[in-house]
Amino acid sequence: MIETAIPTLVLIAAAAVLAPIIAEGTRRFLPVPEVVIQILLGILLGPYVLALAHPSSVVTALSDFGLTYLMFLAGTELDLSIMREGHLGRAAGAWGVSLVLSVGVGVALHATGSFLDSIVVGLCLTTTALGTLLPIVRDAGVLRTAMGPVLLSVGAFGEFGPIVAVAVLLTNRDARLTFLLLALFVGVAVVAALLAMQVHPPRFVALMRRHLHSTAQLPVRISFLLVILLVYLALKLSLDVLLGAFAAGVVVRLFIKGEDSEPIQSKLEAIGFGFLIPIFFIESGITFDLHALIHQPRVLILVPAFTALFLVTRGVPTWAFFRGVMTKAEAGALAVLSATGLPLIVVITTLGVEEHRMKPQNAAALVAAGMLSVLIYPMIGLGRLSKAHKAAGIPERSVDDDR
Repeated sequence: MIETAIPTLVLIAAAAVLAPIIAEGTRRFLPVPEVVIQILLGILLGPYVLALAHPSSVVTALSDFGLTYLMFLAGTELDLSIMREGHLGRAAGAWGVSLVLSVGVGVALHATGSFLDSIVVGLCLTTTALGTLLPIVRDAGVLRTAMGPVLLSVGAFGEFGPIVAVAVLLTNRDARLTFLLLALFVGVAVVAALLAMQVHPPRFVALMRRHLHSTAQLPVRISFLLVILLVYLALKLSLDVLLGAFAAGVVVRLFIKGEDSEPIQSKLEAIGFGFLIPIFFIESGITFDLHALIHQPRVLILVPAFTALFLVTRGVPTWAFFRGVMTKAEAGALAVLSATGLPLIVVITTLGVEEHRMKPQNAAALVAAGMLSVLIYPMIGLGRLSKAHKAAGIPERSVDDDR
């Protein structure tokens, strides 16, 4: 079994190495996020172009691990102490309105007969690619401005909201039972979070530090244990494993607070971004339905339409809720940035196709629209912000300034 997967894994590993090199090489002309390049390289290797890479049970299993780990790292990005400065109530309200608008759009599309399910497409329209945006806005120096906490709050709800909605809405169980199981899971996660915040006796901290750089790698192993436990609990409660992985990320974030948090976070990110997560995105490109996108004009037209809908369903509510607490330029930039989506769109469409609630060609259109949004919306948003700062005489910040 493993022997048949090795050729494809070699190609995936080569694509993972090439992706950041290509991203670096194109930065001067057109800054393309690495995740987009990973998916494009997967498409190139897949059955519709070079036909060199072929999915197998081993590759799919590693891809699933990558998806789970992506959601885990998304949970570790939630820093409540910073997000409290970013108008959490407004961010929650904006996402709630976005959910209503998006489901309404989903219902309208479902009524045309071209879409199998209104909820799946609706959830795709509520996402914000915080994990993809963070390195872009960090390099632009935005996180060190007053807009940083606001962007984190809006992005967090754009990631956490859809994950919870997937667990609640993409199920065939009775809604009351789902909410009961979800409440039980949240209760366990809260208890775990409280323990993570309080259980730091000196001897335990000393033990962790001794084995932070040893072959034991104890903090990393404890983090993995928390991921597996909460994912297992989510499975036993018939909830989505992504919810368990995300909750584990939140708990681990609280657990590793302190002066050792940066090296532990760096090790966890190295495992994800250096190994598992690229497999997920490249494999998503390999299984991308390029044939439907090219040979069905109606599907191709959906790409710019969905890209615009991201701005309507996600950007407009964000602008409406924050225009009263920010400058006009900042609110506009925040709205455009919040409409950037890709990783969760890949996740939701993958689940939708697997559960026969979305046609592969519609999934391809949504993923292509997500890639387009990642390409254009950060440039537009940061461009507007830069012009506003220049007009106001505010000096530009760079990643070097943040250091």
